[in-house]
Amino acid sequence: MADWHEFLSSDPQVCGGELCAKGTRVPVTVILDSLGEGSSAEAILTSYPSLKPEHIQAALGYAAELAHEERLLPLRAS
Repeated sequence: MADWHEFLSSDPQVCGGELCAKGTRVPVTVILDSLGEGSSAEAILTSYPSLKPEHIQAALGYAAELAHEERLLPLRAS
C-alpha cells in the first residue's frame, strides 16, 4: 500500500484544513463514511469524479494508521 501522505493533504484554505484527497475538496471522512456505509470504491469514484482509486486506498491507509495509534493510546470509554 502506498504511503497515504502522497495522496492526502491538509490545507487551511481548503475545507477549513480538514484532511482531504489531494487535489480535491473531498474530505477523507466522506470517503471513509461512504465505505463504512457499504459503498463500493467504484460507487464513490462515480459520486466524486475528482477522486482516483489511490485516494480511496490512501484513506484506508490513514484509517489503519489511526487504528494502530488507538491501540497504543486507547480511547477512553464514555
